[in-house]
Amino acid sequence: MTKRAERPRLWIRVFGAPIVIAVLSLTGLLSALLFGDFGRYLSWIAVGLPVLVCMRAWLGLRRG
Repeated sequence: MTKRAERPRLWIRVFGAPIVIAVLSLTGLLSALLFGDFGRYLSWIAVGLPVLVCMRAWLGLRRG
């Protein structure tokens, strides 16, 4: 049985990156609606991030 101290680390390791990507995507979508020109550029970066992460994972699977 695992120790209680190890469980939060496991939760963060499993769900940490998807939560960060989701928050950045939501920030990008809201910035496009609320912040004008600056928000437009921020939204391209933030919404493009999940695409880059998926491409990196896909290319990594194809190599190895």
